[in-house]
Amino acid sequence: MDFQTAYNRIVPVVEKKYGVEVMISDVVDPNTGDFDGQTIMIDYNQDLEVALFVLVHLFGHTVQWNISDEYRALGLNVATGKTPEEMAAITEYEQGATRLGIALLHEAGVTDMDGWASDWWRADFEYLVHFYKTGEKKDVRSLLKRGGEALAPLAIPAFTPHKFASRWSF
Repeated sequence: MDFQTAYNRIVPVVEKKYGVEVMISDVVDPNTGDFDGQTIMIDYNQDLEVALFVLVHLFGHTVQWNISDEYRALGLNVATGKTPEEMAAITEYEQGATRLGIALLHEAGVTDMDGWASDWWRADFEYLVHFYKTGEKKDVRSLLKRGGEALAPLAIPAFTPHKFASRWSF
């Protein structure tokens, strides 16, 4: 399936079924998107592939923030110098967001992009590991390697969207 078709199938599910608004907007550089628990913002300057991953992944984080104070605190803590224990929790949080996003893809009838989303997750996570060590924000595309093992979808729990401060609003 192409990125445009997948994107167009997912947005109505996110907005109508889950009550989360999806907006194309200007996001603080160099970020590709942001979210606040009630709205997912995708930077207007992204191509469709990046926009689709941002939507899928940030939907997962939106679910997490609305069901777990611990996940929300973890997501808001963008300080560098994480401990091994913190990185283990971040791994679970980040991978879980994409697994929820894969379940969203399936719900929207997109069943052939699990590997694609998983490859993007690995690149995004490599980006985060580097960021937490150095504070430097790399171009995530430079870290993308295609053809890795697909993550399994994670069932989307019931949640009610609530607005919180976004990660980059501090």
